[in-house]
Amino acid sequence: MLVVNHHERDLAAAAPVVGALINGLASANDRLWPHDRWPPMRLDRPLQPGATGGHGPIRYRVESYRPGEAVTFRFLRPTGFDGTHTFAVQALPTGSRLSHSICMTTSGKATWAWRWVYEPLHDALLEDALDRAAQQTGGVGRGVAWSRWVRLLRWVLARARKRRRAA
Repeated sequence: MLVVNHHERDLAAAAPVVGALINGLASANDRLWPHDRWPPMRLDRPLQPGATGGHGPIRYRVESYRPGEAVTFRFLRPTGFDGTHTFAVQALPTGSRLSHSICMTTSGKATWAWRWVYEPLHDALLEDALDRAAQQTGGVGRGVAWSRWVRLLRWVLARARKRRRAA
């Protein structure tokens, strides 16, 4: 199945200010990723082509990086995710636009898993990240509440993690 998933937020801050948020991804000074609510993004080295890592069960490699402008990651796992996800900033007359896009195909069980598990969690995470970007650049986040489905998925996954740790 072809998956094109896009989130964006217009921010009052200039593109270099928003680009600095992208530059800090997976670093000790990451001000974009909502690591207070979601598994942190981690990479095996600073943000640069070839760096590998991920968040939660998602694994990827940095495919391209233009400091202050965009970073593209290629999915490595889960099996059946074939494509990329990208953070990018675009200058606007009144500030800038921060966007995140997934372009991939799914196959096998990954198609079902994307639709019912990964997509709702991803959408909630990205809205939290865009809220964080707004807050970090002097704006106010929208504060969209997680859906009941997202809250249920997070509860189920937290219980599964606790069981794995106890075993």
